Amino acid sequence: MDKKDCKIEFKTLKLFQNLAKAVSPPPDLTISQWADCYRRLSPESAAEPGQWDTDRAPYQREIMDSVTDPLVEDTVVMSSAQVGKTELILNIIGYFIDYDPAPMLIVQPTVKPMAEDFSKDRLAPMIRDTPTLTRKVRDVKAKTSGNTILHKTFPGGHVTIAGANSASSLASRPVRIVLMDEVDRYPASAGTEGNPVKLAEKRTNNFWNRKKIKVSTPTIKGYSQIEKEFQSGTMEEWCVPCPCCGKYQPYEWKRVHFSDVTMECKYCGEHISEVDWKQGEGKWIAEYPERHRKRSFHLNELASPWRHWPEIIREWKEANQELKENGDYNKLKTFINTALGETWEYSGKGADDDSLLSRREEYEAEIPDGVLVLTAAVDVQDDRFEIEIVGWGRGFESWGIQYAKIYGDMDKEETWDKLEIWADREFYFASGSSLLIAKMCIDTGGHKTTECYKFLKRMEKKGKGKRILGIKGFGRLGQGIPLIYQKSLNNEYHVEVAILGVDSGKEIVMSRLVTKEKGPGYCHFPINADRGYDEDVMKGFNSEKRVTEIKDGRPVSKWIKKSGPRNEPFDLRVYNTAAIEKLNPNFDILEKKINAGINYMKKNVSAKKKRKVGTVSRGVQI
Repeated sequence: MDKKDCKIEFKTLKLFQNLAKAVSPPPDLTISQWADCYRRLSPESAAEPGQWDTDRAPYQREIMDSVTDPLVEDTVVMSSAQVGKTELILNIIGYFIDYDPAPMLIVQPTVKPMAEDFSKDRLAPMIRDTPTLTRKVRDVKAKTSGNTILHKTFPGGHVTIAGANSASSLASRPVRIVLMDEVDRYPASAGTEGNPVKLAEKRTNNFWNRKKIKVSTPTIKGYSQIEKEFQSGTMEEWCVPCPCCGKYQPYEWKRVHFSDVTMECKYCGEHISEVDWKQGEGKWIAEYPERHRKRSFHLNELASPWRHWPEIIREWKEANQELKENGDYNKLKTFINTALGETWEYSGKGADDDSLLSRREEYEAEIPDGVLVLTAAVDVQDDRFEIEIVGWGRGFESWGIQYAKIYGDMDKEETWDKLEIWADREFYFASGSSLLIAKMCIDTGGHKTTECYKFLKRMEKKGKGKRILGIKGFGRLGQGIPLIYQKSLNNEYHVEVAILGVDSGKEIVMSRLVTKEKGPGYCHFPINADRGYDEDVMKGFNSEKRVTEIKDGRPVSKWIKKSGPRNEPFDLRVYNTAAIEKLNPNFDILEKKINAGINYMKKNVSAKKKRKVGTVSRGVQI
């Protein structure tokens, strides 16, 4: 063979080698392997931009690789925040754009702003900064790209970003891969078309090798979509070996000790630090491994390399302090959902009748030590006033001072005069110093509304309008209505009426009634017979409970009255809580005045009036 023939044969061989290389399947890669080879983290969204490294958070490997397992159709992740779940979604998208092209649907809770924000803030930077993706997805700004913010094409497939609130955006062409992000924030129905999760899943029916990925932080127990999905799968927990006994176990909040910032081993009982736990080689352990077609994973922040236990403990304490002092459970709910990756359970329980009765104590004086300010609340009935006087101290620790009923003809002014006398009543400490009621709230929304307005107008003319306030309840639990909502002058006497978010107030009161340790938020009650806190009144504080019902396909919570006890005591404590919030007192200043024996509610003698020799100022107004 001459040189010319040899050269032609070599070129022919090279040509066939190149053709074979072009048509041969790519080497088998899992999603985690693809990410470790090609994925670049963008500076806009990553604390550690640059090359992706699955070893940074090794629990992510099995989650990603379950998607490429031919035996797995569904992958479910119920997790906290700060564990990299959005990056998991991005890696899955990147893999199917670059390595195994397929039509994809990404579902966010809403089209605007969430779907658009995900595309612009997370997907676009990944495509820009990962070279192998940049070559395959044309920029939206390119005139001939044909791509938009919510729809991008690439060789062999496309990716559409939709909103769960839009039936039209879910009714796209068939897709092989559907990724659903934050499913617990989806509406109950996409317009009138039904459950958006089911609608999105239907898009995959034409593909034998379909993949459905659902990711979310959970919300309310019993109503959480991601919890239901998790419970119908393998139910896997990320487990690490104990450095002492070697036995594998999950990260569990109930075993974390705040005093030394350790987690106790559930087998040997040793207290082990965060660093030592995280050095172990973890693995996923399934409760139901036989459900291998649907792998479901649970993660919390204790496992995260980006969150450290002292921070998590501090957030827990802050959330509990908020609940204890202000009755706001939202921080605690957020912590349970987003730090522990668990559902929040509305217990529906109130305080225990027996525990409230047994906590009553003997008062040695009208005002116990610790009280720094007095408030009063009035419920107007057809034949009586029901009144509760409450003393407040630091951290909104409270003391029931007096529960009373004033009977009379509510259409007669003399009956309302009796209420004015109560409003001006002076109460005494054991030391002999005294306090007046700083704020009295009267419910105008029930019985005798016009008479209430007349009384408030008279008090206003007497200069008592700032101390005696009309209120009206506005119930809308779960709508974010605060206890002190807004004020209204829309009545025939043009007197100010405070509109209260009473459901928020009930949350605050109930959280304090169940507080068992004396101190911030704790409620004291007297057992003294003349104080009025008998068994019926004490049961009245526990007369309602919170329940959760389904309305229009979504969980809605509300307060309902229990059978038996009357609910006036519970309402009155809500009004007293509104009174102290309205006052917003500086407890440091009040404590100094009380320690000095000053009744700060009594007015100073007028500067214009000549003071007699030897006369001492009787204090300052609150």
